[in-house]
Amino acid sequence: MRNFLLKLTAFFWLLLPVSLLPVYAEENNKYSNKDPKIFYTELQGRNDTGQGVYDGSEKDNNDERTVEKGTHEGLKAVISPGSAKRMGIVIEEAVSANVSQKISLTGRITINQNAIADVHGRFSGIVRNVEVNLGEHVQKGQILATVEANDSLQEYNVVAPISGVILERNTNIGDLVGEHPIFVIADLSNVWAKFHVFLRDSDRVQIGQNIAVYNLERDKTAPGKIDMFYPTTDEKSQTQVVIVVLPNPERAWKPGMIIEGDVSVAKSDVDVSVKEKALQKMEKFGDVVFVKEGKFFIPKAVKIGRKENGTVEIIKGLKAGDLYVSDGSFIVKSDILKATASH
Repeated sequence: MRNFLLKLTAFFWLLLPVSLLPVYAEENNKYSNKDPKIFYTELQGRNDTGQGVYDGSEKDNNDERTVEKGTHEGLKAVISPGSAKRMGIVIEEAVSANVSQKISLTGRITINQNAIADVHGRFSGIVRNVEVNLGEHVQKGQILATVEANDSLQEYNVVAPISGVILERNTNIGDLVGEHPIFVIADLSNVWAKFHVFLRDSDRVQIGQNIAVYNLERDKTAPGKIDMFYPTTDEKSQTQVVIVVLPNPERAWKPGMIIEGDVSVAKSDVDVSVKEKALQKMEKFGDVVFVKEGKFFIPKAVKIGRKENGTVEIIKGLKAGDLYVSDGSFIVKSDILKATASH
Protein backbone atom coordinates (compact mmCIF):
# COMPACT_ATOMS: atom_id res chain seq x y z
CA MET A 1 0.00 0.00 0.00
CA ARG A 2 2.81 2.40 0.88
CA ASN A 3 4.60 1.72 -2.40
CA PHE A 4 1.37 2.41 -4.29
CA LEU A 5 0.99 5.85 -2.66
CA LEU A 6 4.61 6.81 -3.43
CA LYS A 7 4.15 5.88 -7.09
CA LEU A 8 0.88 7.83 -7.27
CA THR A 9 2.55 10.96 -5.79
CA ALA A 10 5.43 10.77 -8.26
CA PHE A 11 2.93 10.46 -11.11
CA PHE A 12 1.15 13.70 -10.10
CA TRP A 13 4.49 15.58 -9.77
CA LEU A 14 5.29 14.58 -13.33
CA LEU A 15 1.94 15.91 -14.54
CA LEU A 16 2.16 19.24 -12.61
CA PRO A 17 4.48 21.28 -14.99
CA VAL A 18 2.45 20.19 -17.97
CA SER A 19 -0.76 21.51 -16.45
CA LEU A 20 0.77 24.85 -15.56
CA LEU A 21 2.71 25.34 -18.79
CA PRO A 22 0.04 27.53 -20.58
CA VAL A 23 -0.12 29.87 -17.58
CA TYR A 24 3.67 30.33 -17.51
CA ALA A 25 3.77 30.84 -21.25
CA GLU A 26 1.12 33.53 -21.04
CA GLU A 27 2.95 35.33 -18.21
CA ASN A 28 6.29 35.13 -20.04
CA ASN A 29 4.72 36.38 -23.28
CA LYS A 30 3.45 39.46 -21.37
CA TYR A 31 7.02 40.80 -21.12
CA SER A 32 8.54 39.33 -24.30
CA ASN A 33 8.06 42.53 -26.34
CA LYS A 34 9.17 45.00 -23.65
CA ASP A 35 12.48 46.77 -23.19
CA PRO A 36 14.81 44.53 -21.14
CA LYS A 37 15.38 47.24 -18.54
CA ILE A 38 11.65 47.77 -18.02
CA PHE A 39 11.10 44.03 -17.92
CA TYR A 40 13.79 43.73 -15.25
CA THR A 41 12.33 46.61 -13.25
CA GLU A 42 8.80 45.18 -13.30
CA LEU A 43 9.94 41.72 -12.25
CA GLN A 44 12.17 43.06 -9.49
CA GLY A 45 9.41 45.45 -8.43
CA ARG A 46 6.92 42.83 -7.35
CA ASN A 47 6.22 42.64 -3.65
CA ASP A 48 4.88 39.67 -1.75
CA THR A 49 1.32 40.45 -2.84
CA GLY A 50 2.24 40.51 -6.52
CA GLN A 51 1.77 44.31 -6.85
CA GLY A 52 4.29 46.46 -8.78
CA VAL A 53 6.58 48.65 -6.64
CA TYR A 54 9.35 51.13 -7.69
CA ASP A 55 12.77 49.98 -6.45
CA GLY A 56 14.86 52.92 -7.70
CA SER A 57 16.50 51.07 -10.58
CA GLU A 58 14.83 53.35 -13.14
CA LYS A 59 14.25 57.16 -13.32
CA ASP A 60 11.12 58.46 -11.66
CA ASN A 61 8.94 59.97 -14.39
CA ASN A 62 7.51 62.47 -11.90
CA ASP A 63 10.92 63.94 -11.00
CA GLU A 64 10.56 67.73 -10.92
CA ARG A 65 14.11 68.50 -12.09
CA THR A 66 15.63 66.64 -15.03
CA VAL A 67 18.10 67.44 -17.77
CA GLU A 68 18.16 65.96 -21.26
CA LYS A 69 19.81 66.49 -24.61
CA GLY A 70 18.57 69.50 -26.55
CA THR A 71 18.09 69.81 -30.26
CA HIS A 72 20.36 72.74 -31.00
CA GLU A 73 22.31 74.18 -28.05
CA GLY A 74 23.44 71.19 -26.01
CA LEU A 75 21.39 70.46 -22.90
CA LYS A 76 18.02 71.70 -21.74
CA ALA A 77 16.61 71.52 -18.24
CA VAL A 78 13.10 70.57 -17.12
CA ILE A 79 12.04 72.26 -13.87
CA SER A 80 8.46 72.12 -12.67
CA PRO A 81 6.67 75.39 -11.78
CA GLY A 82 6.59 74.36 -8.13
CA SER A 83 10.32 73.71 -7.99
CA ALA A 84 11.06 76.93 -9.90
CA LYS A 85 9.03 78.94 -7.38
CA ARG A 86 10.75 77.34 -4.40
CA MET A 87 14.19 78.01 -5.89
CA GLY A 88 13.43 81.65 -6.69
CA ILE A 89 13.45 81.25 -10.47
CA VAL A 90 11.58 84.13 -12.13
CA ILE A 91 10.44 84.24 -15.75
CA GLU A 92 10.06 87.52 -17.67
CA GLU A 93 9.66 88.65 -21.27
CA ALA A 94 12.51 90.14 -23.27
CA VAL A 95 11.40 93.69 -24.08
CA SER A 96 12.48 96.81 -25.92
CA ALA A 97 14.06 99.56 -23.81
CA ASN A 98 15.68 102.98 -23.81
CA VAL A 99 19.34 102.47 -22.91
CA SER A 100 22.14 104.96 -22.42
CA GLN A 101 25.43 104.74 -24.21
CA LYS A 102 28.16 105.07 -21.62
CA ILE A 103 31.85 105.82 -21.33
CA SER A 104 33.72 104.27 -18.41
CA LEU A 105 36.24 106.45 -16.58
CA THR A 106 38.73 105.97 -13.76
CA GLY A 107 39.82 108.55 -11.21
CA ARG A 108 40.41 109.43 -7.60
CA ILE A 109 38.68 111.23 -4.74
CA THR A 110 40.44 114.48 -3.81
CA ILE A 111 39.82 117.37 -1.44
CA ASN A 112 37.54 120.04 -2.81
CA GLN A 113 40.06 122.77 -3.52
CA ASN A 114 37.34 125.37 -2.99
CA ALA A 115 36.77 124.15 0.57
CA ILE A 116 40.28 124.22 2.04
CA ALA A 117 41.89 126.88 4.24
CA ASP A 118 45.50 127.67 5.17
CA VAL A 119 45.54 129.20 8.66
CA HIS A 120 48.20 131.84 9.48
CA GLY A 121 48.94 133.95 12.51
CA ARG A 122 48.02 137.62 12.06
CA PHE A 123 51.29 138.81 13.57
CA SER A 124 54.65 137.17 13.92
CA GLY A 125 55.36 135.87 17.38
CA ILE A 126 55.75 132.84 19.62
CA VAL A 127 53.17 130.09 20.01
CA ARG A 128 52.11 129.92 23.67
CA ASN A 129 49.38 127.27 23.39
CA VAL A 130 47.95 124.79 20.84
CA GLU A 131 44.35 123.66 21.30
CA VAL A 132 43.83 121.09 18.49
CA ASN A 133 45.45 118.00 17.01
CA LEU A 134 45.87 116.50 13.56
CA GLY A 135 42.64 114.94 12.26
CA GLU A 136 40.43 116.72 14.75
CA HIS A 137 37.09 118.18 13.62
CA VAL A 138 36.75 121.88 14.32
CA GLN A 139 34.02 124.46 13.94
CA LYS A 140 34.29 127.88 12.33
CA GLY A 141 35.47 130.39 14.95
CA GLN A 142 36.96 127.74 17.26
CA ILE A 143 40.27 128.67 18.93
CA LEU A 144 43.17 126.69 17.46
CA ALA A 145 46.19 128.31 19.14
CA THR A 146 47.39 131.31 21.17
CA VAL A 147 50.30 133.46 19.95
CA GLU A 148 52.28 136.18 21.72
CA ALA A 149 52.98 138.96 19.21
CA ASN A 150 56.60 140.12 18.97
CA ASP A 151 55.74 143.80 18.62
CA SER A 152 53.19 144.23 21.37
CA LEU A 153 54.00 141.20 23.51
CA GLN A 154 50.26 140.73 23.74
CA GLU A 155 48.58 137.38 23.09
CA TYR A 156 46.00 136.84 20.42
CA ASN A 157 43.95 133.78 19.36
CA VAL A 158 44.23 131.99 16.07
CA VAL A 159 40.72 130.77 15.13
CA ALA A 160 39.34 128.39 12.46
CA PRO A 161 38.09 130.30 9.40
CA ILE A 162 35.93 127.34 8.28
CA SER A 163 34.48 124.17 9.77
CA GLY A 164 36.33 121.02 8.83
CA VAL A 165 39.16 118.63 9.65
CA ILE A 166 42.71 119.55 10.66
CA LEU A 167 44.77 118.15 7.77
CA GLU A 168 48.04 119.74 8.85
CA ARG A 169 49.34 120.99 12.19
CA ASN A 170 52.66 122.70 11.54
CA THR A 171 53.34 124.21 14.97
CA ASN A 172 54.02 123.40 18.61
CA ILE A 173 54.37 125.46 21.78
CA GLY A 174 57.42 127.74 21.51
CA ASP A 175 57.53 127.77 17.71
CA LEU A 176 57.80 131.03 15.82
CA VAL A 177 54.84 132.15 13.73
CA GLY A 178 55.88 133.46 10.32
CA GLU A 179 54.71 133.42 6.75
CA HIS A 180 53.96 129.67 6.55
CA PRO A 181 50.53 128.30 7.55
CA ILE A 182 50.40 126.82 11.01
CA PHE A 183 47.24 124.78 10.25
CA VAL A 184 45.46 123.48 7.15
CA ILE A 185 41.73 122.78 7.41
CA ALA A 186 39.54 121.02 4.83
CA ASP A 187 35.77 120.77 4.69
CA LEU A 188 35.14 117.11 3.70
CA SER A 189 31.35 117.39 3.67
CA ASN A 190 31.76 117.47 -0.10
CA VAL A 191 34.71 116.22 -2.14
CA TRP A 192 35.91 116.16 -5.72
CA ALA A 193 35.77 113.07 -7.88
CA LYS A 194 38.49 113.70 -10.46
CA PHE A 195 38.21 111.57 -13.59
CA HIS A 196 40.53 111.17 -16.56
CA VAL A 197 38.98 111.30 -20.03
CA PHE A 198 40.95 110.02 -23.02
CA LEU A 199 41.28 112.60 -25.77
CA ARG A 200 39.37 110.40 -28.21
CA ASP A 201 36.33 110.65 -25.89
CA SER A 202 36.73 114.27 -24.81
CA ASP A 203 34.29 115.60 -27.44
CA ARG A 204 31.55 113.32 -26.15
CA VAL A 205 31.89 114.20 -22.45
CA GLN A 206 30.26 117.51 -21.54
CA ILE A 207 29.42 119.57 -18.47
CA GLY A 208 26.03 118.57 -17.01
CA GLN A 209 26.07 114.93 -18.13
CA ASN A 210 25.00 112.32 -15.59
CA ILE A 211 27.65 110.06 -14.11
CA ALA A 212 27.46 107.13 -11.69
CA VAL A 213 30.45 107.04 -9.32
CA TYR A 214 31.66 103.72 -7.81
CA ASN A 215 34.43 102.52 -5.53
CA LEU A 216 36.56 99.65 -6.83
CA GLU A 217 34.48 97.02 -4.99
CA ARG A 218 31.31 98.51 -6.51
CA ASP A 219 29.56 98.27 -3.13
CA LYS A 220 29.45 102.06 -2.80
CA THR A 221 27.86 104.28 -5.43
CA ALA A 222 26.71 107.86 -5.84
CA PRO A 223 24.99 109.77 -8.66
CA GLY A 224 26.52 112.99 -9.89
CA LYS A 225 26.99 115.39 -12.80
CA ILE A 226 30.06 116.61 -14.64
CA ASP A 227 30.65 120.00 -12.97
CA MET A 228 33.84 121.32 -14.56
CA PHE A 229 36.83 120.62 -16.79
CA TYR A 230 40.42 121.28 -15.88
CA PRO A 231 41.74 123.88 -18.31
CA THR A 232 44.88 121.85 -19.07
CA THR A 233 45.68 118.27 -20.08
CA ASP A 234 47.34 115.94 -17.60
CA GLU A 235 50.95 115.67 -18.82
CA LYS A 236 51.63 112.12 -17.61
CA SER A 237 48.44 110.40 -18.80
CA GLN A 238 47.65 112.75 -21.69
CA THR A 239 44.03 112.84 -20.56
CA GLN A 240 41.60 115.61 -19.84
CA VAL A 241 40.50 115.89 -16.20
CA VAL A 242 36.84 116.42 -15.29
CA ILE A 243 35.49 117.19 -11.82
CA VAL A 244 32.35 115.88 -10.13
CA VAL A 245 31.44 117.51 -6.81
CA LEU A 246 30.15 114.75 -4.52
CA PRO A 247 28.16 115.38 -1.33
CA ASN A 248 29.92 113.52 1.48
CA PRO A 249 27.90 114.01 4.68
CA GLU A 250 28.94 110.67 6.18
CA ARG A 251 32.59 111.04 5.05
CA ALA A 252 32.33 107.76 3.14
CA TRP A 253 34.29 109.13 0.15
CA LYS A 254 37.81 109.64 1.45
CA PRO A 255 40.49 111.64 -0.38
CA GLY A 256 42.94 109.30 -2.11
CA MET A 257 40.32 106.61 -2.84
CA ILE A 258 40.49 105.17 -6.38
CA ILE A 259 37.11 105.29 -8.13
CA GLU A 260 35.34 104.45 -11.38
CA GLY A 261 32.54 106.24 -13.20
CA ASP A 262 30.07 105.62 -16.02
CA VAL A 263 29.12 108.72 -17.99
CA SER A 264 25.85 108.67 -19.93
CA VAL A 265 26.72 110.32 -23.26
CA ALA A 266 23.65 109.35 -25.32
CA LYS A 267 20.32 107.51 -25.12
CA SER A 268 18.74 105.30 -27.76
CA ASP A 269 15.99 102.70 -28.15
CA VAL A 270 16.97 99.02 -28.35
CA ASP A 271 14.76 96.28 -29.76
CA VAL A 272 15.56 93.57 -27.19
CA SER A 273 16.78 93.85 -23.61
CA VAL A 274 16.97 91.60 -20.53
CA LYS A 275 18.06 91.99 -16.94
CA GLU A 276 21.83 91.90 -16.67
CA LYS A 277 21.69 89.27 -13.91
CA ALA A 278 20.04 86.89 -16.37
CA LEU A 279 23.37 86.53 -18.19
CA GLN A 280 25.54 83.50 -17.51
CA LYS A 281 28.69 82.23 -19.18
CA MET A 282 28.94 78.68 -20.51
CA GLU A 283 31.81 76.93 -22.21
CA LYS A 284 31.54 76.91 -26.02
CA PHE A 285 28.69 79.45 -25.92
CA GLY A 286 30.09 82.44 -24.04
CA ASP A 287 27.24 84.66 -22.80
CA VAL A 288 23.92 82.80 -22.55
CA VAL A 289 20.36 83.51 -21.46
CA PHE A 290 18.08 80.63 -20.41
CA VAL A 291 14.91 80.74 -22.49
CA LYS A 292 11.73 78.90 -21.50
CA GLU A 293 10.19 76.93 -24.36
CA GLY A 294 7.29 74.81 -23.17
CA LYS A 295 8.53 72.77 -20.24
CA PHE A 296 12.18 73.25 -21.18
CA PHE A 297 14.80 75.81 -20.09
CA ILE A 298 17.24 76.14 -22.97
CA PRO A 299 20.57 78.04 -22.98
CA LYS A 300 20.66 80.52 -25.87
CA ALA A 301 23.96 82.09 -26.88
CA VAL A 302 23.58 85.88 -27.11
CA LYS A 303 25.57 88.90 -28.22
CA ILE A 304 25.24 91.75 -25.76
CA GLY A 305 25.41 95.50 -26.29
CA ARG A 306 24.91 98.49 -24.04
CA LYS A 307 24.22 98.25 -20.32
CA GLU A 308 22.41 100.59 -17.95
CA ASN A 309 21.11 100.22 -14.40
CA GLY A 310 20.94 96.42 -14.52
CA THR A 311 19.51 96.25 -18.06
CA VAL A 312 21.53 94.96 -21.01
CA GLU A 313 20.85 95.17 -24.74
CA ILE A 314 20.68 91.88 -26.66
CA ILE A 315 21.97 92.39 -30.19
CA LYS A 316 21.65 88.76 -31.31
CA GLY A 317 20.17 85.53 -29.94
CA LEU A 318 16.77 86.64 -28.59
CA LYS A 319 13.71 88.44 -29.86
CA ALA A 320 11.21 90.63 -28.05
CA GLY A 321 8.58 88.50 -26.29
CA ASP A 322 10.87 85.53 -25.59
CA LEU A 323 10.40 84.17 -22.07
CA TYR A 324 13.68 84.03 -20.16
CA VAL A 325 14.99 83.39 -16.65
CA SER A 326 15.51 86.86 -15.16
CA ASP A 327 16.25 85.67 -11.62
CA GLY A 328 17.81 82.34 -10.67
CA SER A 329 19.67 81.75 -13.94
CA PHE A 330 22.65 80.42 -11.99
CA ILE A 331 20.46 77.63 -10.57
CA VAL A 332 19.43 76.52 -14.06
CA LYS A 333 23.04 76.63 -15.20
CA SER A 334 24.11 74.56 -12.16
CA ASP A 335 21.50 71.88 -12.90
CA ILE A 336 22.74 71.56 -16.47
CA LEU A 337 26.43 71.48 -15.47
CA LYS A 338 25.77 68.84 -12.81
CA ALA A 339 23.99 66.65 -15.34
CA THR A 340 26.81 67.15 -17.86
CA ALA A 341 29.42 66.13 -15.30
CA SER A 342 27.50 62.99 -14.31
CA HIS A 343 27.20 61.68 -17.89
